[in-house]
Amino acid sequence: MPSNHQRSNIAAMENLGYGDLKVLGPMEEWPVGRLFAAATRLSGPVVWRIVERHGISPAGFFLLRLLVIEDGLRPGECAKRLLVTPATVTSVVDTLERNGHVVRERSHRDRRGVMLRITDSGRRLVAEKSGPIGADLHELYDVVDEGDEAAVRRFLLNLIKQFETYSEGTQGKGDRA
Repeated sequence: MPSNHQRSNIAAMENLGYGDLKVLGPMEEWPVGRLFAAATRLSGPVVWRIVERHGISPAGFFLLRLLVIEDGLRPGECAKRLLVTPATVTSVVDTLERNGHVVRERSHRDRRGVMLRITDSGRRLVAEKSGPIGADLHELYDVVDEGDEAAVRRFLLNLIKQFETYSEGTQGKGDRA
């Protein structure tokens, strides 16, 4: 019989579009891939709540972090990398610009294009928030027992390789027609 916590997680996943997960039986018996997919789906909203707890919008924080790494991106490129809509980026940039954390500049190569640039204020904000947010995220993900770490690490590295191979156009075993 699932615990209250597991029932809550199952209900949350059903609300994310998984449908009736009770047909799969107890979570402890789910295939590893299904468990990974469920954890992935649940992680996004939790990570966003953690960032919000630090007084910054998650979309704004991740956009600023992106610009720290690669300043001068077009809004459409930011949207693609952050997996959000261009309208979301426009709204977030409006707020960040109003608060002095980013500026919009005309592209030197294409005068019609707009580039997003992080300001010193934006860099200070990312520096101030990254440590505490990182500590909270570390605590969130610190669930692997030391004896299991090597196996979990192998699984994740193999999964990453599988995703990279699949992304490069190679089909997985189950994709043969």
